[in-house]
Amino acid sequence: MAKIECFSPNNIEQIARILQGCMSHAELNMYFESNNLDSMCGQSSSAKWSRINATFLNEQNKHQCSNHLCKFIHHLLEPVRFCGRPDDFRDLRDQLNEVLAYNGMQVGEDGKLRPVKAAKTQSDAMERVGRLKAALQHRGVHADVLKFCREELIQQNYFHAVLEATKSVADKIRSRTGLTGDGYEIVDQAFNVKTPMLAINSLRTDTERSEHTGFATLLKGTFGTFRNPHAHAPKISWPISEEDALDLLTLVSYLHRRLDKAVLVPRLTS
Repeated sequence: MAKIECFSPNNIEQIARILQGCMSHAELNMYFESNNLDSMCGQSSSAKWSRINATFLNEQNKHQCSNHLCKFIHHLLEPVRFCGRPDDFRDLRDQLNEVLAYNGMQVGEDGKLRPVKAAKTQSDAMERVGRLKAALQHRGVHADVLKFCREELIQQNYFHAVLEATKSVADKIRSRTGLTGDGYEIVDQAFNVKTPMLAINSLRTDTERSEHTGFATLLKGTFGTFRNPHAHAPKISWPISEEDALDLLTLVSYLHRRLDKAVLVPRLTS
């Protein structure tokens, strides 16, 4: 590996915090020993991120390069370590790339570092991992939204990100109720105020029943406005801006949170 320029202490610390969950203390000990690295903290008396940070900052100061840290990243991001866990690999890679962007580096799909144009601002760094995805994560969007449209967000494919996200709402209603329908049909079955299968409140007062009915209407409106036209129209006929996609996916996040908290109403048996 060619000599790689030093990382700033702040960057090394952020990388250490990201990587700390990838190894146990015992595994860190083995890695440090097998690579002749001086562990700068106690084996278990310090947090793992602190051990990683101190060790690689020391190595960088000794050798005036970040090669040892980059080798460590290569080891932890080797794709075979994530067999059966592709989402974990993508999440770890995205987090690292936002930090590495400031050093003009990026982890590729093969887990290897490669040079890129260095980021100078936070916006530049966010661009490396997909601006929309980063903005959604900053908003704390529900994990199920990201799960259903992960690839579309990475590709900045807003049209299909919206389509997949709205599908996730119906999927959650099905998983919670056992129903097999879709769209308006499943909302009417699940949220019928007289015989509901899911209820977002106790339905004891007119205000609560009105809120429940309004939420059902919001679900239908989401399906009608975004999913149904997208499912039957070509992409070119329904252009979606980044701003619209961000707002919609935030709305879908709200729907997921309310569905998670909704109570499954016991069914009367004859």
